[in-house]
Amino acid sequence: SGFLNRFQTSAPTVRTLPSSNSFSQNIPSCLWNLGRLNHVAIAVPDLEKAQSFYKDVLGAQVSETVALPEHGVYTVFVELGNTKLELLHPLGEKSPIASFLQKNKTGGMHHICIEVDDIKAAMTELKEKKIRILSDEPKIGAHGKPVIFLHPKDCHGVLVELEQA
Repeated sequence: SGFLNRFQTSAPTVRTLPSSNSFSQNIPSCLWNLGRLNHVAIAVPDLEKAQSFYKDVLGAQVSETVALPEHGVYTVFVELGNTKLELLHPLGEKSPIASFLQKNKTGGMHHICIEVDDIKAAMTELKEKKIRILSDEPKIGAHGKPVIFLHPKDCHGVLVELEQA
């Protein structure tokens, strides 16, 4: 019982980082806020097979196919508990997904989409920080909301889509 009493009364050791190393102090204040991960987009060479895999094999809820001519893609959303997957397939030969699939025959991750609370403020500030945006103005994305894409070379090799929340 002596061991048990010592165990119950001993204070845990808590280590904290020095405040100068605090992660939150390194985040600059912005006029806009980054939100949640909306989706991860995957380019697929065979949309029906991909839909079937997520629906019939994994048991996910899968949307109908929607054509987005302005973006040159067919899109399907796979609902997950905390986010979505977006399956992308080329719509026409000039589709950016067609060129992606020429380089990546079996498909693969195309981009990530993160929500923002003010897409115009995000655009202004990112341009000031020399982050290239792949369009002059937001386009309407698959969710009917304004979106922009950030150049992957400015985002450590990842194509980043920002979507107005």
